[in-house]
Amino acid sequence: MRIATWNVNSLKVRLPQVLDWLGEQQPDILALQETKMKDEAFPAGVFREMGYHALHSGQPTYNGVALLSREAPLDAVTDPPGLECTQRRLLAASIHGVRVVNLYVVNGAEVGSEKYAFKLDWLRRVRDFLEAERERHDSLVVLGDFNIAPEDRDVHDPEAWHERILCSTPERQALKAIQDLGLSDVFRRFQQPEGQYSWWDYRAAGFRRNRGLRIDLILASEPLATRCTRAWIDVAPRRLERPSDHAPVVAEFQE
Repeated sequence: MRIATWNVNSLKVRLPQVLDWLGEQQPDILALQETKMKDEAFPAGVFREMGYHALHSGQPTYNGVALLSREAPLDAVTDPPGLECTQRRLLAASIHGVRVVNLYVVNGAEVGSEKYAFKLDWLRRVRDFLEAERERHDSLVVLGDFNIAPEDRDVHDPEAWHERILCSTPERQALKAIQDLGLSDVFRRFQQPEGQYSWWDYRAAGFRRNRGLRIDLILASEPLATRCTRAWIDVAPRRLERPSDHAPVVAEFQE
């Protein structure tokens, strides 16, 4: 079973790239973030023609999350108790015996700002929701754009990013609190080359210079994580013309 996540930074712009990638990689489940469109504009029919069921929770211009899956999703949730919000940032469903939670975590703007405080509060509420999901589902995967680099090795220049947004201690502690529910970062279960990132700023030739951060993650409960056979970041779409600033992250699991 192949599960992937990709912040596409506007599905309207990146739809041809997503369709090509689906055809090449054939994931069983793909979580998308930053679709930036209303539900009625979401191209579910196009994905259906490729053999994918589609769920979408969107809004115009900002945010938006989607799940594409070979098997029909069940028990979908977009606004769990405690997380009701006009910002479309969470989508959960049961697919092929796995509870899948797609997150587009708040960016936070700047350490110490109101948006930063909102991010930390939102992450606390997400943790409470995930704790309840973990109690109900042995096989749980939480994936998406976390807007947090877990460790300094996930940052191209740790000194320059020290205690800045995406890398601050409170953000990392909030991520650790989620992982402490028994969720493993499957990418780090395997030996990986240095300098592996999933996001690069469009400015200052960030991708060409590999000045990136690893902020797109796939976290899995132990019964699922022990079945993970491979995890990687597919940088090929980032090389395309007019790419998203994120690359897909992929994990494979034994059925």
